[in-house]
Amino acid sequence: MLRENNEQYFRWISDLKQRIQQSQIKAAIQVNSALIEMYWDLGKEISERSFENTYGSGFFKQLSKDLRNEFPESKGFSESNIKFFKRFYLFYNQEIINRQQLINDFKSDDTSTFQQVAGEFKNEENQNRYQLGNDFPKKLFLIPWRHHVEIFTKCKNVTEALFYINKTIENGWSRAVLLNMISGNLYQSQGKAITNFSKTLPDYDSELVKQTLKDPYIFDFLNISENFKERELENALIDHIQKFLIELGNGFVFVGKQVEMKVGNQSFFLDLLFYHIKLKRYVVIELKSGEFEPEHAGKLNFYVTSVDKQLRDENDNATVGLIICKTKDHIIAEYSLTDLHKPLGISSYELRKILPDNFKSSLPSIEEIENELNKNSNTK
Repeated sequence: MLRENNEQYFRWISDLKQRIQQSQIKAAIQVNSALIEMYWDLGKEISERSFENTYGSGFFKQLSKDLRNEFPESKGFSESNIKFFKRFYLFYNQEIINRQQLINDFKSDDTSTFQQVAGEFKNEENQNRYQLGNDFPKKLFLIPWRHHVEIFTKCKNVTEALFYINKTIENGWSRAVLLNMISGNLYQSQGKAITNFSKTLPDYDSELVKQTLKDPYIFDFLNISENFKERELENALIDHIQKFLIELGNGFVFVGKQVEMKVGNQSFFLDLLFYHIKLKRYVVIELKSGEFEPEHAGKLNFYVTSVDKQLRDENDNATVGLIICKTKDHIIAEYSLTDLHKPLGISSYELRKILPDNFKSSLPSIEEIENELNKNSNTK
């Protein structure tokens, strides 16, 4: 009766539910942070005490046995995991030691060189959000342990590792998504699309928008035959829209495919239309199954203009256009964008699962499978 008649009570329950959920999330983060910090400290002590030199190759096996005897309910003290604790600590700490040694070497030789190196170090330090010594970033302790293992065993350096740590925190990536991003080399591809943003967008906006695009895009979740047409690629991406959105990056919302735009007495159709929530702008994507051609850019420029005039409102920023093609000549792509007034980008894509054209025809049909099953059942 209270719940039915008292709207204030109902709102209170709703608010209470939200606060409880938030506290549960915070508690989970705190538990994870404490666990990762403990792994870090253990890795540090193993490294500094040099127990391996004293007890030999059997040290990790013995330590694992002793810890599991003391904490039988814990699953984190396997021999392999304890070795990862040490690698975890050394991966980040050795980078700090190397950089500090580099500064010390230059400091005694050349004051100007020292100042330059120290300045570069400080800039990179701020960019990566960690400091020398024991004041390690709290962000390092905000992602799950298995995420960390994937990162420090697959990344080439700390800068790349911190890139994936930050992306994991920002986007809430699962381990499967993180692995996909690392295998797709997001660190190298993000912000690498050819664009004219520096000429068509304000300075404060240009680099931000460019960082939302990458080159190449990895469509390894598609299974399509060789010599596919653009519409087949488009349909395949829509059939896997969730994976496509993950590949595009955080903030993209799917609006529609083959979106009709009426200009004059003609209708034109956009391959794919998205809206980027964070950037507050429409993004028109045109797919090309072959090599980029200069006329593709002119056509996309027209499409972006039509979206700006017909869909964009006063709260939206300028629409961006992106061509995703199979291959491109960088010089031709840059020339094609030079004198166009709309913000456009050109990227390529990679397909890692391509079926031969005759693959589909070699598979049995549903009818053939059913007939074979019926034949087998009749012989029993």
